[in-house]
Amino acid sequence: MFGLARFVLAAAFTLSATAALGQGRQVDYPNRPIKLIVAFPPGGATDVIARVVGQPLGQRLGQQVIVDNRPGSNGNIAAEVAAKAKPDGYTLMIGSDSLFGINPHLYAKMPVDLAKDFVPITNLVANQLILAVNPANVPVSDLKGFVDFAKRAKPPLFYASIGNGSQHHLAMEMLKRQADFEATHVPYKGGGPAGIAVMSGEVAGMFGGGSVMPLAKSGKLKALAVSSRKRSTVLPDLPSISETYPGFEVTIWQGLFAPAGTPQAIIDKLHTELSAVLAMPDVAQKLLNTGSGEPNITTAEELAGMIRRDYESYGKVIKETGVKIDD
Repeated sequence: MFGLARFVLAAAFTLSATAALGQGRQVDYPNRPIKLIVAFPPGGATDVIARVVGQPLGQRLGQQVIVDNRPGSNGNIAAEVAAKAKPDGYTLMIGSDSLFGINPHLYAKMPVDLAKDFVPITNLVANQLILAVNPANVPVSDLKGFVDFAKRAKPPLFYASIGNGSQHHLAMEMLKRQADFEATHVPYKGGGPAGIAVMSGEVAGMFGGGSVMPLAKSGKLKALAVSSRKRSTVLPDLPSISETYPGFEVTIWQGLFAPAGTPQAIIDKLHTELSAVLAMPDVAQKLLNTGSGEPNITTAEELAGMIRRDYESYGKVIKETGVKIDD
């Protein structure tokens, strides 16, 4: 595990070193398909983002963007694959705040040095999580009803997450502490499998994004609240958890990264094209409709700042809750 100071310094070094490599360099890019590595299986929010953004990005670049799902270890497996790729712009990775802000606190030995092995390109979306339950097993209509039901449950309710140590996992642990109830964690390999588990009654509920939204809209799951500090613009009638438990907030993001050493000219081109893609009304609407998040383009430096912020905040939560994983 690396310390925060080293993380910040290394991230700054990587940004400057990559910029130096690309100065004055003209590249014929792309001239073959691009692989986009996703850390979760099909069906979850990250996979939805990759496919919704990847298709128009490929059209603008004149080459196909191929989604390569590499689930496991809360993103570490995908990161290891991407970090070993040639830094030529033909292998990219969608990385989340959980990978960069949570994993370094949970894994005694990371397979890659995230700060040195990757360069940020831009953030893609920002999102909140939805707390949803199976209405057949948890017959409640709001957050208070859920907390009261959970407090009475014998044995404690089971809840799903997209993986051990994920934001979805930590969000429920935070709610458990603030609302004072017990629930047993059951990790799944991605939002798709976790959502199916809730729908089938295997577990009582979960915090989710793109995997929960369509199930809630169809009535198969009951949405109770959102994890952001303010109400969602997409679901304005759904209360924020902070309205009942002040200070509660879990906001998630998904960014695009390239292996360190990727020429700056390629980074710049990708940023320009992604900015155009996420400004497309149909792309933004698809992301919103699936619950995958709202478009949120940033500079590389802004994304690096988001990583530093989440590294600090999630580190504090993990220490306070005592969340652990099985390496």
